[in-house]
Amino acid sequence: MAKDAPRYIAVEGVIGVGKTSLARLLANRLRAELMLEDASDNPFLTDFYKNRKRFAFPAQIFFLLSRYNQLQTLLERDLFIEQIVTDYIFDKDALFAQVNLSEREFSLYQKTASVLKQTIARPDLVVYLQASTPVIMKRIRHRNKAIEKGIDPDYIEQLNEAYNSFFFHYSETPLLVVKTDDIDFVKHEKHLSDLIDQIKKPQPHTVYYSPAGNIDGAAF
Repeated sequence: MAKDAPRYIAVEGVIGVGKTSLARLLANRLRAELMLEDASDNPFLTDFYKNRKRFAFPAQIFFLLSRYNQLQTLLERDLFIEQIVTDYIFDKDALFAQVNLSEREFSLYQKTASVLKQTIARPDLVVYLQASTPVIMKRIRHRNKAIEKGIDPDYIEQLNEAYNSFFFHYSETPLLVVKTDDIDFVKHEKHLSDLIDQIKKPQPHTVYYSPAGNIDGAAF
């Protein structure tokens, strides 16, 4: 385990902001085990991006159960893992549910999620990658995933607002909020090293970190 680094680190952020890229780099640098969410496993996702209202509920329930099962595996292996990095937290699912589901659907979703959450392990540190909606859209276009080509910028703006509100009030674990508009930790080693140094520092509760950068919107 890397000295002084948290044992269980979760990287979070809106679609396309760079959370999976950072999780991979962080796990490699810290020599930690990596657990990634695989959105491609969701059989409703392509239809959801074409018709959000119709396919939101099955897509959301699939994600909820998939994330629960994966994090249950983490709990069962906890004694054998020195350090782990993930690219999501269980609570993120509720953000999407709140944006996408009807009032009745969301009520049913909440009842299910509250039962499942009781047995989920909490991270030692959550790293929230923050960026403006135009920058996020640029990164989504840059990675050119077929499944994301129909994403509406207004939907990303809704998610961005929901994420920012959620993490502004977040208090369950130590939190590091990182403004990423002007950095590229994939292409620039110094950006990555500076960010990792910040992650290794003790986070008493919530810390806001605005690293200095010199690029026009990173593309992960």
